[in-house]
Amino acid sequence: MSATATSANYSQPDSDNFLINSKGFLSWALTLDHKRIGLMYLIGVMSAFFVAGILALVIRAELMTPGKMFLTNQQYNQVFTLHGAIMVFLFIIPSVPAALGNFLVPIMLGAKDVAFPRLNLGSFYLWVTGAIFFLSAMLWTGLDTGWTFYTPYSTTTSGPVVAATMGVFILGFSSIFTGLNFIVTINTMRPPGMSWFKMPLFLWATYATSIIQVLATPVLGITVLLLAAERVLKIGIFDPQFNGDPVTYQHFFWFYSHPAVYIMILPGMGIISELMSVHSHKSIFGYRFIAYSSIAIALFGFLVWGHHMFTSGMANVTTIIFSALTFTVSIPSAIKVFNWLATMYKGTVQLNTPMCYSLSFIFLFTIGGLTGLWLGALSTDRPLHDTYFVVAHFHYVMVGGTLVGFLGGVFHWWPKMTGKMFSEFWGKISCLLIFIGFNATFLPQFVLGSRGMPRRYARYVEEFQELHQWSTYGAFLLGFGLFVALGVVIHSLMRGRKAPPNPWGGATLEWQCTSPPPYYNFLNPPAVNDPYDYLPLEYRDEERGWEYVRPEAPSVPTSEPEPAKS
Repeated sequence: MSATATSANYSQPDSDNFLINSKGFLSWALTLDHKRIGLMYLIGVMSAFFVAGILALVIRAELMTPGKMFLTNQQYNQVFTLHGAIMVFLFIIPSVPAALGNFLVPIMLGAKDVAFPRLNLGSFYLWVTGAIFFLSAMLWTGLDTGWTFYTPYSTTTSGPVVAATMGVFILGFSSIFTGLNFIVTINTMRPPGMSWFKMPLFLWATYATSIIQVLATPVLGITVLLLAAERVLKIGIFDPQFNGDPVTYQHFFWFYSHPAVYIMILPGMGIISELMSVHSHKSIFGYRFIAYSSIAIALFGFLVWGHHMFTSGMANVTTIIFSALTFTVSIPSAIKVFNWLATMYKGTVQLNTPMCYSLSFIFLFTIGGLTGLWLGALSTDRPLHDTYFVVAHFHYVMVGGTLVGFLGGVFHWWPKMTGKMFSEFWGKISCLLIFIGFNATFLPQFVLGSRGMPRRYARYVEEFQELHQWSTYGAFLLGFGLFVALGVVIHSLMRGRKAPPNPWGGATLEWQCTSPPPYYNFLNPPAVNDPYDYLPLEYRDEERGWEYVRPEAPSVPTSEPEPAKS
């Protein structure tokens, strides 16, 4: 059944409307167009990633030798606090849901915009306000608590903890409003003919992510408010000097932060589901299993926070339960990986730039998931806790998963967002450099952690120097690969050839509109069909991309045929 809508619903705005059509500052600052808001988010999160990435290189450069290079211990603590906080709160959490999600969700639904356009713009300005507040507070006198703000240190240090936590509080509202907007949009704005099981899997992942944002983020907001109240009023919630319990803070923080891991990784999984199908030119294998696994991950994510605290003094029965739940949450993730691999089987796999990033994602995320088994098991978590093994595992999931998936999504939808194609050769080179650099950075850290190198230390014994040096060389190669990727998209904007509406042969609705899409996304109401029903390869045209026109149904005769003459 095709979507039914009148052409008036998709009529374009009056060309004399300055706030909509002008290229001036106000037309962007006051826009309600979800595509422009998504692009503004994209610029913002990439700027935050650039700052956090530079800080990461500063950390790795300091660790080239066991002694001091150019940072004191206090300065080192401040730099890695800035790196972690910016990367988590300003880049990884909003990168896919807020940036790519804002651009894509309405178009994938065949809708004109999100359910609450003004709330959408307000969410962006809350993100900007929170980012400014957060960064200015942390840079004013320096903050050295780490991005987790662990008590009792955060209740006693002289740094601007209250101001920084207020920045986190504001960012939390931005995340909640974005998630609420997507939940309402997906529930109420699906066109006729698009049932739940005819939605693209990216929408399933976005929906599951939004549930976590709405339910878990308020816990973080309450926690940072309690931390601020503890510092100002000395009311004895977390500070043992006033009969508080610092472990309570850890329970509150990780009850949010472990589901937040899936805020970071679930949208990346949704991207890979789209990329695997489109660039294998084959219907996704196990659609319902992948869809249900997204919801299962969101639900299980609320039940496993305790594995971050096995060394914090919980009862033995409690640790056993959390360990068992931690192993259970790996099942829906494994379902996704196996189904992605099965999708490629007997498919027409095209090793273009988005597909290369997809394959990198599967390799890196699998390593991150498998090494998580050591941290979920009680016997091995204790010696590995707070070592570089945890650092490597976390980065394989968050950077190897979220960042690589995000880059794959950017390259996949870049022609749709900008109307320009990019250099496939240099896009693949960027993926190769990032893949090699990432593994060279973090594989040695698994060995460092297993040998007892603690994380967050600016100084170390000489026996760890060689592995730290290899890790630093890999980090600079990774940084170079990311700069190459940035150069590819900038060159595309300046000199890229015009993109066709459907350069990859996708079957989801966003490929039925022009590149870039018009203001209301579609000039005519889009036809809703199976999002993973692909045309054969002979429909490919190098200049026009994919002519995604379905063959018409055979006509039914309106009168009885004449009898054959003898």
